[in-house]
Amino acid sequence: MQARISISRTLAFAACCAALLPGWHGANAKEKSQPAPDWVVEAAKTPTPANVGDASAVTLLDEILISVDEQNRAVERERSAVRILKPQGREHAECGAEYDVDEKLDSFHSWTIAADGRQLQAMDTDFADVGAYGDADMQFTERVRFVRPPGADPGAVVACEITHDLRPYMSMEVWGIQDTIPVVNESLELALPAGGHYADSWSHTNPIEPTETADNHLRWEIKNVPALDLESLHATPPWQALAAHMTVMWGSDAVNGVDNQWRALGQWEEQLEAHRPDPTPEITAKAQELTAGAPDLYTKLSRITSYIQNNIRYFIIEKGIGGLQAHYAADIYRNRYGDCKDKTTLLISMLQAVGIKAYYLHVNSERGVIDPSAPSLIGDHMITAIEVPDGENDPRLQALVRIPHDKTLLIFDPTDETTPVGLIRGELQGAYGNLADGAESRVLEMPVLSPQSASLSRKGTFVLAADGTLAGDVTDVFTGVDAAGERGLLKEADAKEVRENLEKGLSSDLPSLDFKGYEFHETTALDQPVTLDLHVSDPSYAHAAGPLLLLRPRVVGSDAFAVPEVMEDKTREYPIEIGHPGNFPGDWRDSFDITLPPGYVVDETPDPVDVDMDFASYHSSTTAKGNLLHYEREYVVRQVEIPPEKAAEFRKLESAILFDEKGSAVLKKQ
Repeated sequence: MQARISISRTLAFAACCAALLPGWHGANAKEKSQPAPDWVVEAAKTPTPANVGDASAVTLLDEILISVDEQNRAVERERSAVRILKPQGREHAECGAEYDVDEKLDSFHSWTIAADGRQLQAMDTDFADVGAYGDADMQFTERVRFVRPPGADPGAVVACEITHDLRPYMSMEVWGIQDTIPVVNESLELALPAGGHYADSWSHTNPIEPTETADNHLRWEIKNVPALDLESLHATPPWQALAAHMTVMWGSDAVNGVDNQWRALGQWEEQLEAHRPDPTPEITAKAQELTAGAPDLYTKLSRITSYIQNNIRYFIIEKGIGGLQAHYAADIYRNRYGDCKDKTTLLISMLQAVGIKAYYLHVNSERGVIDPSAPSLIGDHMITAIEVPDGENDPRLQALVRIPHDKTLLIFDPTDETTPVGLIRGELQGAYGNLADGAESRVLEMPVLSPQSASLSRKGTFVLAADGTLAGDVTDVFTGVDAAGERGLLKEADAKEVRENLEKGLSSDLPSLDFKGYEFHETTALDQPVTLDLHVSDPSYAHAAGPLLLLRPRVVGSDAFAVPEVMEDKTREYPIEIGHPGNFPGDWRDSFDITLPPGYVVDETPDPVDVDMDFASYHSSTTAKGNLLHYEREYVVRQVEIPPEKAAEFRKLESAILFDEKGSAVLKKQ
């Protein structure tokens, strides 16, 4: 479900493909001296900028030419040249080209100008072809051809030229302007037929006007683009959500205005899926059977969505346009499998069969990648927007979006097998999607749910011995999105892995942990809490200091989030993802009771903590009564990310959490 992004110089993808062929050595093949084309020689003369910093490589040239004919078919040629500065920079020289049954690869060449001036051309043995995806749940006709160029050592310049036919049903390209290494010169040229027109939109960079180099031949050129390197940063949005890019459209989709472009994209997607959700008699009968006797809308929705989550296996078979177009609902229902757009199609069909209207909603699996100001098909996932009657106020339906003067929509992802209808997982909260609703198609912001949509209530009862041994039980009750996360972990891991993960987490708070065991409860019903019982002990939890015993009232669990550069008061350029597990709003509460050893009383307790920001709050207290030490806290997160201007507030919050979590109580003998 993703539009192609023209960044063949971003070669982690090619390197990943190379890993699928461990016996292939590519660049170790016999080198062949071969004169490089003039454009390569000229690009190699480009000096390395003085401000590349610690970059392992630098792109000297990246040039794209898209030629569109009268039938709206397009051919793309991309030329790139990369100078390797360090051994780690070799991966940036491994060009790759995607192709498919309807996206023909016309030519692919690579040359190297070595540090000593030798000119080499990649041989057939330096190229390899692999399937684009290696997942067992995916069968694609899409493939990748990539090269390990000879002589790709520090000081060398590696150049690639790739020409291929774009998909005939696509009239759009997303130009990736920014990379993880600096770019000196880059350009995109669009050659249109007589009378042809275009539209462009820009994300994370200021737009520039093209130069018309010939009739209907437009050129955008940008110089000295800094690298977007997030490797040493923490709690940032995804790389693709921050990198500068431009989308260019041509043909009938090239309309003016952001709203008009989103509308055109939604209409295109709706036409692509026309009649595919039409319910058959079998689908109608099943939907009516599932909803028979349902007392309310939530129950109707829950029965149908649960059926698709539990009975339609996630499996992808795609050929050409199948990467964008769903199968027919009848086939999906009969075969009992499908990908994200297939599961959405069957859900729309079953809902239609019981009188509920639903729509396709094209999103990305990571928040922030879709920019509402830059219309495109950059999304990689399809979910569902379900129309909810006016006045419906069931509190279980939380993932609601109100379109002013129009309708209320409930957002739901049928591919997500652990999140019940009414909720959406953290990555989708606050993100944007393209709603396919005919003339009412639009970009849609998905909701950020309330803190009550996800919670963890943790209660622990412990007994402390005079020798410092602590033993007891902890009960975790997960609800909402938190419960969905636990179900997801249990679904992906076996019993051994689950135990190891729990033990690793507990050991960070109980270094001498003796893990007695655990039990999960209520792990199948999606709309019910998940309960986890833990049985632990630590023979050296409390530490003696003469006649005193020192111990931490917060026994297990941490809400602290490490963002070193923010805590060190360094300048912050990008938003801060708040970072609680899953990165979604929630309400997390701890309550621990520790029975003191005979003859001891509490002499000192940590100070209470009270911090309240608009995006989060944290409150804790430690009290003593008789032979019982009681600790409780509540951490509430209200937003998924905060602007960099609030770094100081975030630092204050995290400092308070760290202070509280390290606080000690002092016991003394009576």
